[in-house]
Amino acid sequence: QVQQESGGGLVQAGGSLKLTCTASRSAFSDLNRGWFRQAPGKEREFVAFINSNGRNTYYADSVKGRFTISRDNAKNTVYLEMDNLNPEDTATYYCAAGGVYSQTYSPLYWGQGTQVTVSS
Repeated sequence: QVQQESGGGLVQAGGSLKLTCTASRSAFSDLNRGWFRQAPGKEREFVAFINSNGRNTYYADSVKGRFTISRDNAKNTVYLEMDNLNPEDTATYYCAAGGVYSQTYSPLYWGQGTQVTVSS
């Protein structure tokens, strides 16, 4: 896998998790990055986006104010810090890279996903 996610797990409602996605290719430091998620029985949905230099970020309304995306280009890594989690955040979370953000984000590359489960 070019991108490897980590940091998923089981957490109680109100808790926090920080996801990490590290790319094995240094070229990913020049790409826009983001996070998506897919809950059982639902389509994959956009969560957060960060542009290549980290200056611009966008979030889904459902996570705005609770999730923070950041990146460290020296480490080819993008992060998703998730606070005040609720059971509706339970999903497989995928990191994404490449592509552009224009009202929505359409990436070119995907990670394999990491499971986040929030218990009530």
